[in-house]
Amino acid sequence: MKIKEIFEGVYKINNDYYTKNLVKGESVYGEKLVKINNEEYRFWDHYRSKPAAALKNGLKNFPITKNSKILYLGIASGTTASHFSDIAINGIIYGIEVSEIPLAKLKILAEKRKNIVPILADARKPETYSFLILEKVDFVYCDVAQQDEPRIFVDNIEKFGKENCYGMIAIKSRSIDVTKKPKEVYREVENYLKERNLKIIERVELDPYQKDHAIIVVKNNP
Repeated sequence: MKIKEIFEGVYKINNDYYTKNLVKGESVYGEKLVKINNEEYRFWDHYRSKPAAALKNGLKNFPITKNSKILYLGIASGTTASHFSDIAINGIIYGIEVSEIPLAKLKILAEKRKNIVPILADARKPETYSFLILEKVDFVYCDVAQQDEPRIFVDNIEKFGKENCYGMIAIKSRSIDVTKKPKEVYREVENYLKERNLKIIERVELDPYQKDHAIIVVKNNP
């Protein structure tokens, strides 16, 4: 079985993507586990996780490392965050979730994955959880499927991001404007991000794995 590390902590095995399991022997959402050379890898399901879909579609910039301090907006029950947790083994993930039901599942996950900090809060109101974010972060990931998601994303980067902080926003075009074509929505989001002083690094559309979605990678540009 051929394996190649394509980004720090992200492995390509037979044209699919995997992360090295932080909690050996356990899958998080039913994903398959693969053992190679006494190491265990978790399949990163591109139908269940938008960054995995972006990787499948040729993402060239993946700015998470083993030391990353991450703010995750809309973390839900932790499907994608569990893979970030596999990668950022010496870092931390501050997970913001507004709904109590998925957060309860995330808390169970965080009992074993000590680099995840679940926070019940509304990502629209960063001032309400700023006392829980103990340091500036290297990376902000946003997946909240709200019409004002771009504003939420930038407000949090401005409040919590280090200088030269990277960000990644998962855009569900129909959540922002159902009357417009997805590509038009993506362009409008990019223009807004530029107006808010973010540099666009890359955009990857996620069809057919995540219909009418795109990932946009940015860097703050003070």
